[in-house]
Order: sequence, then structure tokens, then C-alpha cells
Amino acid sequence: MLFSAEGSLALTALSHLIFFDAVSATICVVVDVLSNFEVWKRSSIRHPFGLERTEVLAGFAMSVFLLFMGFDLMSHNLKHVLEGMGSHTPHHPHSHQRVSPGSVDSAAVLSIVATLISAYGLKNHARIGKAMRFAVISSLPSVLSNPSHFLTLSCSAIMLLLPLLTITVYLWLDRLLCAVIAISMFVLGVRLAMTQGLMLLMSYSGEGVSDVMREIHKDPMIVQVEEARFWQVHYGLCMANLKLRVRGDDASLVKLRERLNVLVKNRLGGGYGKGGGVKWEVTTQFTIDK
Repeated sequence: MLFSAEGSLALTALSHLIFFDAVSATICVVVDVLSNFEVWKRSSIRHPFGLERTEVLAGFAMSVFLLFMGFDLMSHNLKHVLEGMGSHTPHHPHSHQRVSPGSVDSAAVLSIVATLISAYGLKNHARIGKAMRFAVISSLPSVLSNPSHFLTLSCSAIMLLLPLLTITVYLWLDRLLCAVIAISMFVLGVRLAMTQGLMLLMSYSGEGVSDVMREIHKDPMIVQVEEARFWQVHYGLCMANLKLRVRGDDASLVKLRERLNVLVKNRLGGGYGKGGGVKWEVTTQFTIDK
């Protein structure tokens, strides 16, 4: 697609998106193959949570790659705009000819088909989609609620309209669509880098922690919350570590431990992907207040 994209900045931007999806799909296939081996999930002294965090590291590298591709598209778009405005330059600006309608239509249709196969067949970006939600598109169907699939499908659908426009409108819409894709890739790359960077730093970026802490403080058996840490190990595992000063007998403390376990899993595990494979492990340490 990249070699046939000359004459259309939007088609060039779409080729960058497809390339990102292809590399991400390759990583997903490698991860799915490695997850069949016991060493992938077995903990060791060197890798306490197995090798699953390797996927997070690969995803972080892909988010940085996405940022660079967004910058590259922005520079290409700005270069074409300046060349069109710079009549004082000694050389002639590039002639922006309309790309053939067949090239645009076939590329857009193939992009839509490839994205749907990647989403439904390979489950590409599925784990990343659970870890990163945009409120604007979260209510859309499963494929469109994934920001990466939404960006590729929406841009491919808009590109089907390009051959129907006049040459003047085509040039401006082509540049505008390239700019939108570049900015979207940059925003998506920043969001991915932040989400996966927090995982690598053993932190948790999801919502609902404040609600959980509010419920914990309301419990009459809990005198003081000495320490509360919520962190995400990888796409499939989160942990909550609570250190509490409490009052009560042994039987009531057992029930309190169960209530806290259910509270965290219902508030964070239920909303965080709606039970879509994210496991929460809760550890509580009680100090009896006398």
C-alpha cells in the first residue's frame, strides 16, 4: 500500500496504520504461541510473574514506534503544505495529482477487511484495548470501542469518499485526513506509552480505586488504613495490597477479609473489562487495635 500511496497523503497515513497493526498482530501471535508453554506463566526468582510482562515491554516499544510514525506523518503533511504555499522557492513544488480511484477504493476496502480479520480472528489489540479505554468510544460495539481498530476503520471508510470529490476539495480533505490520522496516532501512542509505562513501573492507571477506598473507610471494623497499594503486573493480572488497623475477633476478621476481596474484585475487576480476563489478587494484613 505504501508504494501505491504516492499522490495521497491520507493513503500514506493509512499505510502507516496498517503497518502498525501488522507488527502488533505478529506480536499477538507470538504471545499466543508462547502462552501455551508453562514457563510463560511460571514464576521464578528472576521473573516473579513469569514472562508475561515481556508482552507489556513489547507493547511499550510499539507505542513509542507509533509516536515516531505520527511525527513522520506530521512532517510530511507540513512539508506538502509549505511547498504549496512557497512560490518563492527556486524549484517547482510537487504536483499533487489525484490518486486513481481504484487505488484508493481497493486500499480502503482491503484495510477494512484486514482490520476485521485482525480484530475477530487474531484478537489483535484485545488485551491493550481492555487496559486502555476512551470514554468517547467506550459505548460502541466491541471492535469500534478499541481505539486502534476505530481509527483504522473510520479513516478507511472516509477514504472511500475521496474519489467522489473535486480536485480542490480532494487536496484539502486529503491533507486534513492525513493530519487527523497523524494527531490520532500521536495521542494514541502517548496514551499507550503512559498505560504500559505504568504497568512496567508496577502501578495501576484504571478507575475505581477512590470508590474502593471510600468503601473501606466506611467499614466500622477498620480503624485506620495504614497502607493501600493497587498495581497492575501485566494485561491479565492486577494486585491490591492492603495493610489495615482493625478491631474485632477472629471470626469477624475472616469475614472482613472476604468482604474486602469481593469489594475489590467487583468494583475494579467488574468495571475493568467487565470480567474479560483481568484477574485481581487481594492480600490483606491486619493489625489488631487494642
